[in-house]
Amino acid sequence: MSDIDLIERVLAGNDHAFRLLVEKYRNDVFRTIFAILRDSKEAEDASQEVFMKLYNSLSQYENQGFKTWMTRIAVNHAIDVKRKQERRREDVVGALEQQELGTPRDSVEKEVIAFDQRRLVQKKLNEVPENYREVIYGFYIEEKSYQQMAEEQNVQVKTIETKLYRARNWMKRNWKEDDFS
Repeated sequence: MSDIDLIERVLAGNDHAFRLLVEKYRNDVFRTIFAILRDSKEAEDASQEVFMKLYNSLSQYENQGFKTWMTRIAVNHAIDVKRKQERRREDVVGALEQQELGTPRDSVEKEVIAFDQRRLVQKKLNEVPENYREVIYGFYIEEKSYQQMAEEQNVQVKTIETKLYRARNWMKRNWKEDDFS
C-alpha cells in the first residue's frame, strides 16, 4: 500500500493506517533524530513526539514526497530538543553561579575573580569534544554517578568510565594549568 493511500485512510479516520506508517518509517525517523541528539533515550522520546506532530499535521500534507516532509519535521524537532537541552545546561550553570554570588564574600574582588574563573571553566568546557563534554559535565558539574549517566545515555557503565577516562586524557593533553589562572 502506498504512502498516499495510507495517508488518505488516516485522514478518513483509520488509525490502523497510521500505525502502518509509523512501522514503515519509525527506524528512519529514529536514525534522523539520533544523528542530531546522540542519545538513544532522547531520540526515542523525540521520535514519538514527531509521530504525534505528523498525525496532527497530516491534513496539511500536500503530496510532495512524504518521506522528505516527515524527515524535515523530524530534523526540526530534534534541533528544537537539542536547543532546549543546551538551555537547561545553561540554566543549571547560571543557577550555580547565582548560588555562588549569593553567598557572603570577603570582598568584591574575590567575587569578580570567582566569576571570571567560572566563566573561564565554562569556556574551556566548550573546547572539549562533544562526546566527552557530556560525561565531564554530568560527572563534575551535575555530580551524577556513572550509573545515572549510563542509564540516561542508554549505554553500559563501562562506556561511561571509558569516556570519562578519555576525556581526562584529552584535558591533560590539551590544557595547561596556566590556562586557568
